[in-house]
Amino acid sequence: MRRPRRLGLLLAVPLLLLAAACTATPQDDEGDDGDGTYPWPEQAPGERWQPPPGVGWQWQLTGRLDTSVKAPVYDVDGFTTTKEQVAALKKAGRKTICYLSTGAWEDFRPDADAFPKDLLGKGNGWTGERWVDIRRVAELEPLMAKRFDMCRDKGFDAVEPDNMDAYRNTSGFPLTADDQLRYNRLIAKLAHDRGLAVGLKNDLDQIPELVGDFDFAVNEQCAQYDECERLTPFIAAGKAVFHAEYELPTGRFCARSRELKLSSLEKKYELGAWRRACR
Repeated sequence: MRRPRRLGLLLAVPLLLLAAACTATPQDDEGDDGDGTYPWPEQAPGERWQPPPGVGWQWQLTGRLDTSVKAPVYDVDGFTTTKEQVAALKKAGRKTICYLSTGAWEDFRPDADAFPKDLLGKGNGWTGERWVDIRRVAELEPLMAKRFDMCRDKGFDAVEPDNMDAYRNTSGFPLTADDQLRYNRLIAKLAHDRGLAVGLKNDLDQIPELVGDFDFAVNEQCAQYDECERLTPFIAAGKAVFHAEYELPTGRFCARSRELKLSSLEKKYELGAWRRACR
């Protein structure tokens, strides 16, 4: 089952506001991670960042980017977040994750016209978005490589590739689990070739096959659907699981999240600055 990851209807216009930084504390942010810093180990030249289990994070894809949130990891939109904003976050000791859609086409992105029309499948449930035929890697690879180049050139530490489970959805293409594994591994390689860490977004069924290829996981609503234990291979491998719930209050999932060493937040569907983190 595919989880709602954000309100696609809201993305086409409000994401443009991310270009301006905001210093106001997000309303109702109850779970600050201390002063927001983390004792990151020194990275050797060419070594990728590896987020550890339990590290705090902020996930913001819409609205004015709030850089005052006290979280050591920021996951933000790769297109609308500027190089200067990434540099400011890094100067403050934050690590940064570049959000991109790698399994669906979005009509509001600046490279939308570069996608061949016959590469596009059915809508994925969000305004302006359609699944892409992940079997056609010869055409998709250069498109995704350019996006990952953008993340690298802006100074991001990692990538969050979205829509990584098309084979489990009505995509308009006869996709198989093997097609998805092949494509997801390609996405991981594109990130690693650029020195970027990369997260596996949802795709719970393929965690056993892919945990070795990815540096962390990003999950939505595993508590609501009683699936969080399925993410423990990442924790066992010393890799963070960045987790968000939309419909459960923190009192319903934080205790179990702490036991499992998940990095858990309560967020609203639009994924603005507002958050409640598990203390």
